[in-house]
Amino acid sequence: MEKAVRIRREVIEQMLREARGRPGEECCGLLAGRDGVVTEAFPATNALGSATAFEIAPAELFRIFRAMRAAGLEHMGIYHSHPSGENAPSARDVERAYYPEAVHFILSPSPEAPRAVRAFEIRDGAVRELMIEAV
Repeated sequence: MEKAVRIRREVIEQMLREARGRPGEECCGLLAGRDGVVTEAFPATNALGSATAFEIAPAELFRIFRAMRAAGLEHMGIYHSHPSGENAPSARDVERAYYPEAVHFILSPSPEAPRAVRAFEIRDGAVRELMIEAV
């Protein structure tokens, strides 16, 4: 775990609030920023309404990407929660990692989680955990 991802502390807090506010459903959204720092979260609706999977509807995905471009931000990541179980990529997360350049943040809403926020690089089926540097 030598590679780090830089993210604003407020964005981490926002993602955790969202995950804890929806303990029975995977929350999800996109992350954007500039100059190598994630500066903004774009929450999305989990079209599946599931506690074990998430999907962002295409129309919402396009709306979020347009908002990022309009704000001059770069798509840097994707986040979702795992309401039960470990916040590590599931087989489905690895299979559906359609944006290989994006960092995947997985949250645990559980107050007992040793690390409530974890970040991963997922490329071609390979998973590598990244250090999180809050700025």
